[in-house]
Amino acid sequence: MPDTSLIKLGQPEQDTWALSRDEASLPETRPAIVPLGVWREHRDDASLAPWLPSDTQLDAPLYDALRQAPLIAIDFPSFTDGRGYSLARLLRERYGYTGEVRAIGDVLIDQLFYMTRCGFDALALRDDQHLDDALRALGAFSVSYQPAVDVKEALFERRLREAT
Repeated sequence: MPDTSLIKLGQPEQDTWALSRDEASLPETRPAIVPLGVWREHRDDASLAPWLPSDTQLDAPLYDALRQAPLIAIDFPSFTDGRGYSLARLLRERYGYTGEVRAIGDVLIDQLFYMTRCGFDALALRDDQHLDDALRALGAFSVSYQPAVDVKEALFERRLREAT
């Protein structure tokens, strides 16, 4: 298994993107995920991608700028802050973003299954989280009752459709 704390599409992957939290300048390492404000100033640079703070107000004008981003990272400043889930769903369902949506920050194993249901396809684990445990956690549930980004039908709807 690669030495990484990134899970992409349910598999461990070597992370090629550096994360910068510096809001004043560009990092030397590329490609890099940078704060939204820094990315907006340099959005023509294809080696940069934005990270959105959890309190970002995602609207059509912002999405029009974001649609060209190679990936969009959403920050979880605390595992108790659930606003990132809403941002991911908005990107996928309202705006139809098809690129990588990555969870960064305080990303714990307990959250991974729900993050993927909301539209995250890349998960950057917090440093103290173990990759093997995270991969097992992603497979802990085999059926979901409610519709979400990953499965559009509720379980009862699937059963009714399959019964006819």
